[in-house]
Amino acid sequence: MTGAPDDLRDSPRSLEARTSWREALAVYLQPRVLIVMFLGFSSGLPLALSGSTLLIWMRESGVDLGTIGLFALVGTPYTLKFIWAPLVDALHVPLFTKAFGRRRGWLVFSQLLLIVAILLLALTDPARSPLFVALGALLVATTSATQDIVVDAFRVESLPESEQAAGMASYVAAYRVGMLVSTAGALFLVSAFESTGLLRSTAWMWGYVAMAAMVLIGTVTALVATEPEQSARAEAATSTDSAFVRVTQAAMGAFSEFLSRKDAWAALAFVVLFKFTDAFSGTMTAPFVIDLGFSRNDYAAIVKGVGLAATLIGGFAGGYVARAYSLPASLWIGGVLQAIANLSFSWLALVGVNQWALALAITAENFTSAIGTVIFVAYLSALCKNPLHTATQYALLTALAAVGRTYLSSGAGYVAKATGWPLFFMICVVVAIPSLILLAWLQRRGHFDALDSRLK
Repeated sequence: MTGAPDDLRDSPRSLEARTSWREALAVYLQPRVLIVMFLGFSSGLPLALSGSTLLIWMRESGVDLGTIGLFALVGTPYTLKFIWAPLVDALHVPLFTKAFGRRRGWLVFSQLLLIVAILLLALTDPARSPLFVALGALLVATTSATQDIVVDAFRVESLPESEQAAGMASYVAAYRVGMLVSTAGALFLVSAFESTGLLRSTAWMWGYVAMAAMVLIGTVTALVATEPEQSARAEAATSTDSAFVRVTQAAMGAFSEFLSRKDAWAALAFVVLFKFTDAFSGTMTAPFVIDLGFSRNDYAAIVKGVGLAATLIGGFAGGYVARAYSLPASLWIGGVLQAIANLSFSWLALVGVNQWALALAITAENFTSAIGTVIFVAYLSALCKNPLHTATQYALLTALAAVGRTYLSSGAGYVAKATGWPLFFMICVVVAIPSLILLAWLQRRGHFDALDSRLK
């Protein structure tokens, strides 16, 4: 037999499957979805430059684990960005807003600031002055958080309901690719510069300079994009108001509208805790791999190869889950998977230096984290629907989500030091339990009923 019979090849079920796949692919190729994808890359790129990549640079420079753990605090701008988000919602950037529009003007402006911040961080030296490194990293985090404010608002406002799931999957997959470029890509670049005879500190500097140049991908994307219609209408509706009135309305409206909802405080606690298991383990993953005995290039090769594939597949798998299941069911799937994935690192700690074991652990982490992130972004997006304060409300929610990564995870280095690596990653599984308890409680209270209808 050389092929399936005609009646099977052309059966209604096979035709329906082919049509379904074509429709799904067509959605992912929509210009708005592609714009969101490239902006996702731009958002994901700088996070590791003040996070895991910087921690490897510091570890190689001889900085102790306790100090490295405390460096999670430089992510504070991600938790406080809701404070200046009303300015992004309400104020114009001289020249930029007039030339590009309300959202695109802020996009280009924030990306240019981000390039300058990364270049300044490139000039620091962890071995000589950790304080200047902290200040540089803080500046990168601040400008990166500002870019995130605008990108999140742009994404929520520009995508119609029919493209939301595809947009979220593309955004998260590209976000993770951006993170991989600034981790594995940066490490490969540093090694390449070192191989030319440059001093290690100089090699790290040029690695960061190259990462600053990568931000231009987001800038070009912002220039070719079009201003979201929702944003343009909101701008027209408030054009006669003073700057003070617009800022006040953006700030007060975002908070009062959300807090008036049923079980708002429980929902906020859930936002804080859902990604905590991911953040707690992620803070120490890079130092763990280096301490275990893997080289910088071993880690980078696996993260860039296997990790990239797992991230892309996980991102689109998360998009499928978000479309196929209800919002609470999707959150259960994402929450449980990202918690259990930590056990792969406990196993790696027991196995020791084994590249296959490292590849499996990195695959599990990237795949499950991407699924959880897509579903979490779907949840946050469903909560923010008013274009007058989309940036402020989304910034508030993502800032709260960053609390786990920044403050609750700041002691991860001390926990790892006290317990050892195998037990540490088991603890990372346990810290997911409070978020799952809250999820069950909110589901029973009917919190997701109205949100589910917004995603369908």
